[in-house]
Amino acid sequence: MQFKDIVGQRDVINRLTEIIDSGRVSHAQMILGDNEDGSLALALAYLQYLCCTDRQHHEGGELRADSCGCCPSCKKISQLVHPDLHFYFPNAATSRVKDKPSSADFQGEFRQFVEENHGRGTFEQWLDTMGIENKQAEINVRDADDLTQTLGLKAYEGGWKMAVVWMAEKMRTDCANKLLKTLEEPSERTVILLVGESDERMLPTIRSRVQTIRLHPGGNHHQAEDNEEFGPLLVEWLRLLFKLKMKDLAAQVDKMAAMNREQQKQFLSYTLDTMRECFLHSTAGLPCHLHSGDEKFDAQFPKMVTVNNIEMINAALNDTIFAISRNAYAKIALMELSFRMSRALKKR
Repeated sequence: MQFKDIVGQRDVINRLTEIIDSGRVSHAQMILGDNEDGSLALALAYLQYLCCTDRQHHEGGELRADSCGCCPSCKKISQLVHPDLHFYFPNAATSRVKDKPSSADFQGEFRQFVEENHGRGTFEQWLDTMGIENKQAEINVRDADDLTQTLGLKAYEGGWKMAVVWMAEKMRTDCANKLLKTLEEPSERTVILLVGESDERMLPTIRSRVQTIRLHPGGNHHQAEDNEEFGPLLVEWLRLLFKLKMKDLAAQVDKMAAMNREQQKQFLSYTLDTMRECFLHSTAGLPCHLHSGDEKFDAQFPKMVTVNNIEMINAALNDTIFAISRNAYAKIALMELSFRMSRALKKR
């Protein structure tokens, strides 16, 4: 799978290739988006680019870079036969596997499912492929044991060890808890990609340990519209976080809470993307395309997001998105977020 095969998502893809080229690959990442929008396909294209020995860089095109598609690593990943690429996914007992099922029992079926649907198959289609109807398919603790043990071994080909956990929101609690240490302290040259449609049912401890990448619905990007709608609001809010004048901050939170829940989640996701770009600019010198409408802010703010506070910032924003999705009282959730963001930004 190559990036050119992904519909839309060009800004996301270009940011990912910049990160890989800079050598600052996060060991635990979560790609969120509808399966039909290509979240799994993007994960596979990402890993193919990561392992490619002849990356292709383009000048002036929509895509800044892509894997070559021809080197041995590209061919093995595109055919889903790379020995250091491991898949974990929801599973359940079937007529063939009647007791203690795990992802290891269905690798052949899963690879066929991915190939036939070009990485865009739905959860329901996967259940049909497995031949189960009324059973609860989950990623269980046996999968967590296998992932931890597998990634603890040396890479077969001496390069990256890669694990893709598809439909990560289907992880059982005991499975998720068992993965925490691996997500936090993996062995060298290890990449774990959690791929899911929503993080609402994931444990906060999981969400706080991964770098989240959100796909745009339908494969379309509305960055210009987002900048126009949310840029001034974000700048105004962030400035208040440094001053912490409660009367002004309360009025700003009221303004944010007046948006409907979908707009609130879009604003928070926009803020996540902005923080990520700022972090890559301050740590790796990558371009930062804020376009907030305030040139002074665009030039100075990225320096505030560093290795000392990026995890706190990501955790605060992801926790608030989760709370808003679960119908939390918006004013309380956004005010708590304001305090957490203020502490984080001052910790730079």
